[in-house]
Amino acid sequence: MRTKTLSLILAVVAGFVASCAFITVNIYFPEKEVKKAFQTLDEKYLGQEGAKKPVPEPSPAGVEPGAGEKPQSRLEGIRWPFSFAAVAWAAEDLTGDLVAELSRMPEVVKAYEEMKGRLPVLDQLRAGGIVGETNQGLVTVRDPTRIGDRQGVVDAENASRKTVITGMARAILKLAEKPETPDTMGQVLGKAAATYAQTRQEVARPGWWIQLANGRWVQK
Repeated sequence: MRTKTLSLILAVVAGFVASCAFITVNIYFPEKEVKKAFQTLDEKYLGQEGAKKPVPEPSPAGVEPGAGEKPQSRLEGIRWPFSFAAVAWAAEDLTGDLVAELSRMPEVVKAYEEMKGRLPVLDQLRAGGIVGETNQGLVTVRDPTRIGDRQGVVDAENASRKTVITGMARAILKLAEKPETPDTMGQVLGKAAATYAQTRQEVARPGWWIQLANGRWVQK
């Protein structure tokens, strides 16, 4: 009798553990705030201004912004699993937090510095139609016959961009207080890359080649 009872308990425990294995931690991706953060970082490190930022209304004289308000965690809702309460994040605060997180990553700052250094050559390649901006935030060679010895510039640029995109994914997970695992990174990395591609394509100059979300290439 005890053997049957023990077997039943073990079966129940095993079933519970197995069911837990299929639970996925959903990560909310704040697309608008991530896009603004990328634009701010580009302006800060590359000197390229993205979309114009709204100017906040001034506070009344002698009153500090937020005075008298109850402090609230910017990530309060994200601690609730399987909910979309993360939409309650204050947009401007979250954008600033993302910018601050990436600015504290030495590898990201170095990547931006290297990107700024190769901008003149890269702009020439884009203006000549030799390379284009992909829908994943990278640069690809469109005319191999004219790239010559500048393939290294393209490779280095893509390495730098991947560092920035990965840094953004890590920052999102950190602010969301979620573990950095292959699953969680997989949820945000691709979205971060697509969002970065939007910022790059929006500042592209007329005549440059860009890849739309559906994969089709067009000249801006």
